[in-house]
Amino acid sequence: MIKLTLRELEIFLATARAGGVTAAADQIGLSQSAASSALGELERRLGVQLFDRVGRRLELNEHGRWLLPQAEALLAQAREIETRFNTDAPARLRLYASSTIGNRVMPELIAGFLQQAPTNRIELAIGNTADAVVAVAAFEADMGLIEGICDDARILAEPWLRDELVVVAAPGHPLANIIAPPRQLVAERWLLREPGSGTREVLSAALAPLAGSLEVALELGSSEAIKGAVRAGLGVACLSRRTVAGELERGDLCAIATPALNLTRHFYLIRARDKIPTQGMLRFRAWCMARLADEAAAPT
Repeated sequence: MIKLTLRELEIFLATARAGGVTAAADQIGLSQSAASSALGELERRLGVQLFDRVGRRLELNEHGRWLLPQAEALLAQAREIETRFNTDAPARLRLYASSTIGNRVMPELIAGFLQQAPTNRIELAIGNTADAVVAVAAFEADMGLIEGICDDARILAEPWLRDELVVVAAPGHPLANIIAPPRQLVAERWLLREPGSGTREVLSAALAPLAGSLEVALELGSSEAIKGAVRAGLGVACLSRRTVAGELERGDLCAIATPALNLTRHFYLIRARDKIPTQGMLRFRAWCMARLADEAAAPT
């Protein structure tokens, strides 16, 4: 007879995310004593401790890290059973988007998704591609939307929107608005996102076979910071055209023509290979694919 309960697993997950029983109890509407008792009962049934105490926080130990994705999968399936015959049930999604998508695509995408079903709820985290992959693989996010290639065996990746990268410089830069050969580009001072950025990976992959590696003058954590540094004349950068369209139109930045480089890429939708898609995930994927259809149909 199965003795574990879904409620115990739910409390375990809440504690893992919150880093403590008190915060977990607040999130799921239980008293601290009830949550602590249920977590203790789960550990008693399993015969192991699931957390190590680090200061005032509870951190997953080896047993807890193993249990985390298993508990996520079981609870996702339980939620799916509850909503399987109710396709109008509200979606409760945790999403992780890489920077360009999170800042340039997600606001409009989420607004439309919520307008057609106001009871839907979405939590969105924004980082780089590597961060998104880690979060999805660890079941900390239901789905991810990334700009880089993902070769993690734990992840299923589906091509989504197409995107174009453009090399930009400040007005007056010697390469502004001219065609630059790859070896001349490599000699420039580059302003790039941190390692793990999808944009950086695409640029490096395009340049390396033709001219070698880049001199990175400055690493910055956001596209906005990079644009400011380029305008200040600190170097050149490679960013999504979605990110710099306004600056190019106003003349705040200038494009450097790079016909020798393939700077087109796909955005990808990702989910954990072992995660059972919920109705909410399926509806959000369908909404994303409708956006893909709209972009494909738009005049160029």
